[in-house]
Amino acid sequence: MSLEFLEEVKLSFRHELEFLEEVNFMGKFERGQRVGLWDKKTLRVPGRHGYAAEFSPYLPGRLACAAAQHYGIAGCGTLLILDQNESGLRLFRSFDWNDGLFDVTWSENNEHVLVTCSGDGSLQLWDTAKAAGPLQVYKEHAQEVYSVDWSQTRGEQLVVSGSWDQTVKLWDPTVGKSLCTFRGHESVIYSTIWSPHIPGCFASASGDQTLRIWDVKSTGVRIVVPAHQAEILSCDWCKYNENLLVTGAVDCSLRGWDLRNVRQPVFELLGHTYAVRRVKFSPFHASVLASCSYDFTVRFWNFSKPDPLLETVEHHTEFTCGLDLSLQSPTQVADCAWDETIKIYDPVCLTMPA
Repeated sequence: MSLEFLEEVKLSFRHELEFLEEVNFMGKFERGQRVGLWDKKTLRVPGRHGYAAEFSPYLPGRLACAAAQHYGIAGCGTLLILDQNESGLRLFRSFDWNDGLFDVTWSENNEHVLVTCSGDGSLQLWDTAKAAGPLQVYKEHAQEVYSVDWSQTRGEQLVVSGSWDQTVKLWDPTVGKSLCTFRGHESVIYSTIWSPHIPGCFASASGDQTLRIWDVKSTGVRIVVPAHQAEILSCDWCKYNENLLVTGAVDCSLRGWDLRNVRQPVFELLGHTYAVRRVKFSPFHASVLASCSYDFTVRFWNFSKPDPLLETVEHHTEFTCGLDLSLQSPTQVADCAWDETIKIYDPVCLTMPA
């Protein structure tokens, strides 16, 4: 699904939908319904449309956001580093790049270092302690790089990137070129994510409708899952089960996959009305996950319950693309959207006892 198509859909939404001005309120919790948010903090960034948000694994309250001008179709990109306090969100530092930035990942061994990826086929290594430009630029992909992730395995310093050129590349940020290129996908790669359990293992999701599992010790794919009959835009690994992943796709569904038997999904979550853009498992609850969508909503789920939809948050007026759950706080969530806003908040479903 091209950015041009997304822009056409976005413009059609504007004609179909009219939203009230956003207000902060505290509402009654009702399962699966739009509810109030506790302590919501918003930062508006004029002219920058959010693509990805990620909490720092080191510094409580610090958030990185990858954004682009003109919805990522043209113009430059900006990496935004935000801090939060009792009064709200403040911009700590920002870095500009000459093309849209589509994803961001924090280093697992240096609290100041991040990697972003962009529409010009490059990855950028940044140091938030320095106001200067990138420490290093890695330019090997032939088309847009849509996903980047830093390995959580101790002792490894590996980054994986997924591109519209249908390849995944493996990087050591201390080395100026990629270590390996993984081929096999037959369309755009939208998502790449390391396993938090198995060293050297990562997953990728693609417009070819497959989820694939790879091992850095071999350039060949280990498992191919025909996960949807639509483009898959996101995948994530469960933090509590090394065999469980979730995918989110253009067919509006989320599906769970047990790698020991991939003939059928172990769960399917329905409710979004447009493509699922990003999915994230909770780092605190084994069966809880969140998703954001081109239907402007963020939804929270517990796939172990008969009624899995816990909450629907509607506080954006454009495509919601970035989403993360804090590693420091069991209740805190961040998201960003094409409406030029970044939000940190505590959904009611995460603040109430299970």
